[in-house]
Amino acid sequence: MSTPSFDTRDPKSAAFWDERFARGFTPWDRAGVPEALRRFVAASPRPLATLIPGCGSAYELAYLSEAGWDAIAIDFSAAAVASAMTVAGKWAERVVQADFFTYVPPRPLDLIYERAFFCSMPREMLPRLAERWAQLLPAGGMLAGYFYFDDAPKGPPFGTSRAKLDELLTPYFECIADEAVTDSIPIFQNKERWMVWRRLPA
Repeated sequence: MSTPSFDTRDPKSAAFWDERFARGFTPWDRAGVPEALRRFVAASPRPLATLIPGCGSAYELAYLSEAGWDAIAIDFSAAAVASAMTVAGKWAERVVQADFFTYVPPRPLDLIYERAFFCSMPREMLPRLAERWAQLLPAGGMLAGYFYFDDAPKGPPFGTSRAKLDELLTPYFECIADEAVTDSIPIFQNKERWMVWRRLPA
């Protein structure tokens, strides 16, 4: 897919994402539910109260909700929220326009699901993101999803290294699963891992 010319170039701005959704340029969107999440849900001993930050079109929201999970999807882009509400169908009320860094969930969380939110962040924002994940999860809570590894200077997607990810997360979390991904979409091909991180006691 060739990259169109856009007016907004700052991914920290909601307008950046609004413009891309409005013009149908969403190469990070797999338009479905990835396999590792399906396995994770099937293996869970109980439904989990879940937050999906930076949800984009939020295909996973309906899947989790249908499985009986108490899931909420948030995005600060109005265009992304509109897309997510359409995709969510009868679960549209579980989509909320909000800034992850100030959003307060209505109930304690068991899980934060990561899908292309981490790699949407300019690298200087990653320490703040890791700290916010830790603030929102209690001891034993989980951060699970897809982490993108790449050293290209420009983005999004902005990749990281495993060493840098460990540096960011090990003050707050322990990694309890790290698996290869076999169904990546082209933009993430051979550059992402499914990982589950468990919140350490504060």
